[in-house]
Amino acid sequence: MANNDDLAKSHNRLLENNRAWAADKQLRDPDFFARLSAGQSPEFLWIGCSDSRIPAELITGLEPGEAFIHRNIANLVCNTDLNVMSVINYAVRHLAVKQIIVCGHYGCGGVQAAMTPKDLGLLNPWLRNIRDVYRFHEAELDAIADDDARYKRLVELNVEEQCRNVVKTAAVQQSYALNRYPVVRGYVFGFNDGLLKDLEIDFEAMLGNVQKIYNLAT
Repeated sequence: MANNDDLAKSHNRLLENNRAWAADKQLRDPDFFARLSAGQSPEFLWIGCSDSRIPAELITGLEPGEAFIHRNIANLVCNTDLNVMSVINYAVRHLAVKQIIVCGHYGCGGVQAAMTPKDLGLLNPWLRNIRDVYRFHEAELDAIADDDARYKRLVELNVEEQCRNVVKTAAVQQSYALNRYPVVRGYVFGFNDGLLKDLEIDFEAMLGNVQKIYNLAT
């Protein structure tokens, strides 16, 4: 059971840290909050996992206003998820982001759960999207004997598939046809070294393959 005093201390720590952060920003850059309140024009849309250990701005050194952020379990981009579809539409059509990054991470609990043959209740429909990724790449994954290596590869393939789902959207296809942006990239974060691995997604090739069936550019 949570101790009320401990909860109060944790709550107060958030507010104290916020005051310290605001004071430091004001000292280092007196115009910072004036610029922040004037509006946003981020270059990046970041679609990441909800895992608390991967704060996008901290691991990339981005400042407030530089990235539009969306996070969910296992960094999924599902066409039936109005939340992520709305985020992509707004980021592309209204904020005119230049780059969209899908970032997964090794040790992802969502991916691990999807590899577990177990009824997980409400999570089943969500995790089915990752299980579908496994099905798409079943031959490659089943050929990997080591469980940990197979798990890591599924993390990477999941990021690639979510990048493909981003490319399938009308907003991305139409904006790229008109403006040559946004470009879609896939990263995987490693807890062991704190580094982002660029999966080097061939965006042009992916777009071309997607549009053979999912052409929404006009």
